[in-house]
Amino acid sequence: MIRILIAGIPADTLKYVAAVTASGMEPIVSLDIPDEATLAQYDGLILPGGADVDPTRYGQSINGSKGINPELDDKQFAILDLFARAGKPILGICKGHQVINVHFGGSLIQHIPQFGRHQWVTEDKVHMTTATADSWLAQYYGTDFATNSAHHQAVDQVAPGFQVIQMSDDGVVEAIAHPERPILSLQWHPERMCYDYARQDTVDGRHVFLHFKKLCEEHSTATNK
Repeated sequence: MIRILIAGIPADTLKYVAAVTASGMEPIVSLDIPDEATLAQYDGLILPGGADVDPTRYGQSINGSKGINPELDDKQFAILDLFARAGKPILGICKGHQVINVHFGGSLIQHIPQFGRHQWVTEDKVHMTTATADSWLAQYYGTDFATNSAHHQAVDQVAPGFQVIQMSDDGVVEAIAHPERPILSLQWHPERMCYDYARQDTVDGRHVFLHFKKLCEEHSTATNK
């Protein structure tokens, strides 16, 4: 079975665990930085949502960021670096999406002007998005579709080598991708749009996890030849 490391806090990752399990993969929640032997036991990495990335990591002082947890950042960035160097598939969601962009040299908008249309208050917001026609997202959802939203920060400068493949209807970067690496990076929350948490007002998030599973299977097969 495909084994996925979810690099987050257990109490905050229950829906990620549910989505990964329902998609036929084995989730392991841990913030322990794996050694070489442990890394080899994982087929992929999920970086979940959470508090804001420390802006000093992209050369800025605090200007809207909140809830910063430097120790958590240290662990998530270190784990991401190990998986990236190993060429293993990576899925970033919300904060995880932002961690990926910063790790590879991009920056963030610390507080988007239109945060009221995106930021979670008592429930997720919903808005329309547009994906590029040749993206993996368009394969499952077409080019125009609704997603949920629960954030006040967003990608600003896109990391070198990555491409924007999805934008919200008010100009927020909703997904980026690398044309040569198995990295999926989303601002929205597919784990809150699938299986027991499927919504009528958004697309079905299960396709994100099933696509990620496919990438992990392909990488595992290629590595073990």
